Amino acid sequence: MRTTRSEERAGKSGRRPGAEPAAPAGGRPRDPAIEEAIIQATRKRLATDGFASMTIGDIVADAGVTRPTLYRRWANKYDLVIDALEYGLRKQREAYPPLDMEQLPPRDALVEAVRRLDPRYHNERAMALHGNFMAEVERTPGLLEQLREHGVRPRCEELLMALVSLQRRGAVREDVDLDMIVTFCFGSYFADYLRTGREVPAGFAEQIVATIWPALAADGGDSSA
Repeated sequence: MRTTRSEERAGKSGRRPGAEPAAPAGGRPRDPAIEEAIIQATRKRLATDGFASMTIGDIVADAGVTRPTLYRRWANKYDLVIDALEYGLRKQREAYPPLDMEQLPPRDALVEAVRRLDPRYHNERAMALHGNFMAEVERTPGLLEQLREHGVRPRCEELLMALVSLQRRGAVREDVDLDMIVTFCFGSYFADYLRTGREVPAGFAEQIVATIWPALAADGGDSSA
């Protein structure tokens, strides 16, 4: 069973400050479906209400559970939101089709890596979540750093590692600023959303790579092999 953020903080005591004591050993086991419902309700409220306005009462009502049920798992709203962020990244990764990136032609491998960078990959509320977290930066500055840590950084790191791998294969030039390429690719999704408000076009990752590949490719972009 997955350990929640509050349980990790509780350490050996198994007790969170301000939370109800956990059920004794041998009692009724926790139901993963309940935790799933709470997390899903939290993510929905984050997107629609924002962190400051959403309440534990709204979350438990949406999830169809009681406050004690939630507080047996999470000590506070902040811990719950961090677990909801980690849940989103985990579900996104589970949605990726199984591919051996090393076996793909270099340009195709980069297209797939850029596609997986999309915050809305398997998460239609991603842009609203990012906007709400940025809006909270003055009231709850730690939230944006948590978003960076659990949402932005892992995605960007995966693209960076894909680019490093392509360099090792001799497909990408050694003098390319890989961090800037990652920033350009990640920012493209936000720029397109802010400019158009549309869903991500089917070939958007291909368009990004088509734009940058001539500047990246060791062969000048004359081939994709």
